[in-house]
Amino acid sequence: MLAATARAAGDLDLAEECVQEAYVAALGAWARDGVPDRPGAWLTAIARRKALDVLRRRQVFHTKLPLLVEPDTVELDGPDEVGVPDDRLRLVFTCCHPALAREAQVALTLRLVCGVSTADIARAFLLSEPTMAARLTRAKKKISAARIPYRVPDSAELPERLDTVLTVVHLLFTTGHTAPTGGDLVRVDLVDRALHLARMLRELMPDEPEVSGLLALLLLTDARRATRTDDQGRLLRLEDQDRSRWDRTAIGEGHRLVVDALRTGRAGRYALQAAIASLHAHAPSYAATDWPQIVRLYDALLACWPSPVVALNRAVAVSMVDGPGAALAEVDALAQDPRLASYHYLPAIRADLLRRLNRPTEAADSYRTALALVDNDTEHAHLTTRLNTLPH
Repeated sequence: MLAATARAAGDLDLAEECVQEAYVAALGAWARDGVPDRPGAWLTAIARRKALDVLRRRQVFHTKLPLLVEPDTVELDGPDEVGVPDDRLRLVFTCCHPALAREAQVALTLRLVCGVSTADIARAFLLSEPTMAARLTRAKKKISAARIPYRVPDSAELPERLDTVLTVVHLLFTTGHTAPTGGDLVRVDLVDRALHLARMLRELMPDEPEVSGLLALLLLTDARRATRTDDQGRLLRLEDQDRSRWDRTAIGEGHRLVVDALRTGRAGRYALQAAIASLHAHAPSYAATDWPQIVRLYDALLACWPSPVVALNRAVAVSMVDGPGAALAEVDALAQDPRLASYHYLPAIRADLLRRLNRPTEAADSYRTALALVDNDTEHAHLTTRLNTLPH
């Protein structure tokens, strides 16, 4: 709805307002007349009409006339509608315009296209919610003031925007895969939206290895969705999951995409992460995973993407090759990085390593540190259980 309305309005702020007004109109009309057969189309038509009314009142017919002659008929009621992917993709690339600062590109796209709350985006950027809200407002105004066109860029323009677009889709998936707050471990709506966007990007750019790598990473990771919690909703670690219930169709598709990406010789951070995920997906058990190969892949990943989070994940693999002591030394070194100061996975991993080293008192301290940082209820319950089951 927002994408289609923005195409008619040429103004993201106006489009957001008109979409909200369409929902208000629906509350009255649908209560009186019943829900229409195509509610998405009804809402979008109302939002577009309201946007065009505002444009008329602003008396800018000479610049908006091409938009006014567009038909009100819309086809936006489900994922199979042809117009949906194109409209959403236009909005993704509009928000990821290089005229905006990179952080603003990512934040604006997560908010407008992906439905991530301003509060969660602020948390991801380690900012206050009012500060992030102000950034989003400035970014939308810059799009309008700079007359940034609402369209998919020409092929020559794609490379300069692609990395940001991939980052947005990856962050969207990550936010859905393990929700930063709330009672549910997974936000299925965000995961499915990320997969949908990744597939659209692959249709647009089938020869780009990082696009294939990202889609592969998402498929291989999401293949474990049904086994990440037990019947009581408790978190299950990778080593405790029932691998027979993993989605083998998704794993097969993801693996083929990984192979295709690696064969190009231009594999980047997403293809390398997907290769790691593929090794996990094909291992008969956690212990029988090809951990030395995973460490080598993490080394390659760090070379092209020197992220402290990647280094932390590598330390877990090191613990399976060289033992928990070697990994603990790496984790303790990473603890000095201020970027990980509020990252609860660092003390959680450290606690598990100390547990394996039979150092329960220190492990308990690290579990408590992690508990103070985590906001997801399922992860909080899991860490609490780990703390309470330490040997005394």
